[in-house]
Amino acid sequence: MKPLRNLYSNRHPYMFIAPAVILLAVFSLIPILVAFVISFSDMNLKGLADWSSITFIGLENYMDLFSDDTFIKSIYNTLFYVIIGVPLVIVSSLSIALLLNYGTNKIFTVFRAVYYMPSITNIIAVAVIWGYLYNTEYGLFNYLLSLLTVDNIPWLEEPTIAKLSLILLAVWKGIGINMIIFLAALQGIPKSYYEAAEMDGANRLQVLFNVTLPLLRYATFFVTITTLIGWMQFFEEPFVMTDGGPLDGTISIALFIYKEGFQFSEFGYAAAGSFILFAMIIIVTLIQFKFRKSDTQY
Repeated sequence: MKPLRNLYSNRHPYMFIAPAVILLAVFSLIPILVAFVISFSDMNLKGLADWSSITFIGLENYMDLFSDDTFIKSIYNTLFYVIIGVPLVIVSSLSIALLLNYGTNKIFTVFRAVYYMPSITNIIAVAVIWGYLYNTEYGLFNYLLSLLTVDNIPWLEEPTIAKLSLILLAVWKGIGINMIIFLAALQGIPKSYYEAAEMDGANRLQVLFNVTLPLLRYATFFVTITTLIGWMQFFEEPFVMTDGGPLDGTISIALFIYKEGFQFSEFGYAAAGSFILFAMIIIVTLIQFKFRKSDTQY
């Protein structure tokens, strides 16, 4: 009885965290557990209406996925997006943050809003505009290339070019949030470090590589992790712009899961795919933590 009495007397902290824990359990933990169970079944639209028709099939869904050419292609496409897109986003957002941080004119405040706006713009509106830009016959990009006597490029009609086109769109849309994070980190660096470097006769390039970038290691690590996880779940751009085409050339793992689950109603198969994606994200994140440089005091 004493443990219960102690728990009751110290109940107030638990009362404060209870709403958050309940919401997390109801809308996150329980659905994950349910999906994990479903991944070992042949649940489909019929099974959703009549649970007695659901059969547990063990690891069959997982084995079928790795013999599914479309799923294998979606893994390749996702890795393509990650390998090219993640470094581009990080380098672009860091470069823009550095330029805006060094700028003292009021116009740079306007540019902060300009670069941030794409990240909060609705993807449907963005897709409509970029659809016109990518139009093979009448798009702005091909019109500009025609001025240089370059033939029309099938931006969304050839698998590799379509993937690169989606990466360009996603990089443009994703710069804003990471730029804000880098700006906040840059403005948190004490000026005394720059004053010490100036007294030592360091030029701007030396200050950048020996002072600024090392002190941005935490922000860079955070941005790398979050960006990598986001691109592993690459979904909106191929879903809206190409629907995974042409010839499944732009389908990602997340889009494959959506199609199997919500278009073909193969819920067990889609759930298995989602847990493979989950495992990939966990592995990549753990590798990032493993190779993280040891903390250094500055």
